[in-house]
Amino acid sequence: MTFTKRLRDGVRRGDITCSVRIWTRPHVRVGGRYRMEEGEIEVDSIEPIGLPDITPVLARESGFLGVVDLLKVANHGRGRNIYLVRFHYLRPRGKRQP
Repeated sequence: MTFTKRLRDGVRRGDITCSVRIWTRPHVRVGGRYRMEEGEIEVDSIEPIGLPDITPVLARESGFLGVVDLLKVANHGRGRNIYLVRFHYLRPRGKRQP
C-alpha cells in the first residue's frame, strides 16, 4: 500500500490508521505487512463499504480535508469497489521513538 506524500507523516505518527481504497479487488490482506520508505504498516482489517459510508469524519480520520479531497486521491484507477482498510504503523527495527 502506498500513501500520498502528504499523508506519510501522519501514518508514521499513528494519527492516520485507516485508508479508503477504490480497487477492482483487494490488494492487501489482513495481517499483511507493507513497506513504507521507513517502517511498515500492518493491515488489521479490510471491509467493503459503499460511497455513502465515506463520511466527512471518515475522510478526516484517513488524513483528508473532506470527502471530495479523499475521492480525488482514491479514485484514480479502473476500480469501482470501495474498501476500508484499517492498519497500524510499525517502526523500523532498531529505531527509537523521538
